[in-house]
Amino acid sequence: MIHPKIPLAQTVVQLCKAKNIKHIIISPGSRNAPLTIGFTNDSFFNCYSIVDERCAAFFALGIAQQLQEPTAVVCTSGSALLNYYPAVAEAFYSNIPLVVLSADRPKHLIGIGDGQTINQKHVFEKHILYSANLKLDLKDEKNVPAAEELPIMKNLENKLERMLGLQKDIQSFNEEEINAAINYSIHSKGPVHINIPLDEPLYETVENLSVSPKPINIQNKVKSLDDYTIKEYLESWTSANKKMILIGSNAPNSIEQKWLDELDEDDSVIVFTETTSNINHPSFFPSIDQIIAPLTEEEEEKQLQPDILLTFGGLIISKKIKALLRKRQPKAHWHIDEKMANDTFFCLTNHIKLNPNTFFEMFLPRITHFAKSDYKEDWTAVKENRLKRHAQYLKEIPFCDFSVFDVLIKSLPASSILQAGNSSAIRYLQLFKLNKTIQVFCNRGTSGIDGSMSTAIGCAAVNNKQTVFITGDLSFFYDSNALWNKHIPANFRIILINNGGGGIFRILPGNKNTENFDRFFETKHDLTAKHLCEMYGLDYFKASSNEELTSQLSSFYKKSKHARLLEIFTPRTINDEVLLDYFNYIA
Repeated sequence: MIHPKIPLAQTVVQLCKAKNIKHIIISPGSRNAPLTIGFTNDSFFNCYSIVDERCAAFFALGIAQQLQEPTAVVCTSGSALLNYYPAVAEAFYSNIPLVVLSADRPKHLIGIGDGQTINQKHVFEKHILYSANLKLDLKDEKNVPAAEELPIMKNLENKLERMLGLQKDIQSFNEEEINAAINYSIHSKGPVHINIPLDEPLYETVENLSVSPKPINIQNKVKSLDDYTIKEYLESWTSANKKMILIGSNAPNSIEQKWLDELDEDDSVIVFTETTSNINHPSFFPSIDQIIAPLTEEEEEKQLQPDILLTFGGLIISKKIKALLRKRQPKAHWHIDEKMANDTFFCLTNHIKLNPNTFFEMFLPRITHFAKSDYKEDWTAVKENRLKRHAQYLKEIPFCDFSVFDVLIKSLPASSILQAGNSSAIRYLQLFKLNKTIQVFCNRGTSGIDGSMSTAIGCAAVNNKQTVFITGDLSFFYDSNALWNKHIPANFRIILINNGGGGIFRILPGNKNTENFDRFFETKHDLTAKHLCEMYGLDYFKASSNEELTSQLSSFYKKSKHARLLEIFTPRTINDEVLLDYFNYIA
């Protein structure tokens, strides 16, 4: 087998292999050549070549999101590394294991005006679980730059390292740092950065390894709660007449059904589920804004205000539930999460540092009685009335974004994966009930429009299920380099809703229909995806009416030789009115 000659590159590759990091996304470069040689010549790894580093990192994010195990990205030195930052931030806030492997210049070439060189150490400092800054392998004396070639201090530093730090010590340090970084990514679920200084020559290879790095494994400690704490929780819970459970994003099938069924038995509990929660139960409340948005009377808000709010899962999409619970704060807010608890509603009282299943197993079987309450019954009646009004409203509106989402959601193949773009796309999806066999994902860690399509393609690349990506136009065109990708499976589907601008800004408060608004907020455009599909080899479909949409969807999901894109053109100026009127109508 061919290996890079540089021991440090061998060490990185071998430890990634030992830690079972199989998927490696590589962006082309010279400084990272030893890493590229090592990964691509070992059949253990699935290597992907993606030129645009921002797209590459989000593509890796999509893989890690699906597999729930670390995926690595490899880049050259300089600004290439900075292009990973949006995906690193998303991984940080979404708890997705991402391993960044950046090649770097040796210390004596940093800060002297050399090309493709920046300060790479700790570059992701505020959004990373661990930063490992490795040491350069020692070289033979004949290969060390002469004193006159280096600044005096750097030359002294170089000689000092050679006197005090033998190669064995450097090798040991590097192995420990690489192990620590990857272990953090595995056990704490998040991004880590391993910065790897590599010196020329970069392209030399050998047939045998010169190092045998040892993997260091750590055991997760089993967390628990003492009896006294559980009794306190039980006492508060059983005495409360109104308990609200709010569930953010979750991996599919991550919560045991038996605990959901037990929660349903309590009439003092209502369960709000976001679309990204991947939790379905006939008695739960899946469309939060249908309940919250029409509330106008203080008395209605007080009736919904819980005594105890229990939350788990990722970040919350619904602005309306955030606004309500910040205004009508519960007496107690418990959040269940092994890592952290966000004080989203400014009333956090308890961080339960457990997996939700572990907590429910310790807690729910010990509930001996339920509080008498009409809380669930009252709001179930409200939910049923909202759903009737929702169905009636759809019969009265013209062709627009809202009606399009109704048609699209009904068309989605069973057991498929739905990846949603940010901004208006995910918010519209929150208003509709999805088939319970469909798994839903969205980059809600930072909620940015960048990288949504790249993430969806990464998801599709490692999944046998059909992946459907629904997005708005600004998000699509912003991430159009995602299509510069040879790894898009033929069953991947993109649904692009093109309303000629950033339609969500028309919903927000502002002075609409002015030249300033059109240009700088809504950003009107006349772009279409047709030419991009021709360039990248996707089948192109389009629709501009309900009839055309229904016709195109009849064959859109069927087996094909290439990935497909359906572009739906909706009227730019009526979507906001239809959506705003909706909340008044269903009230």
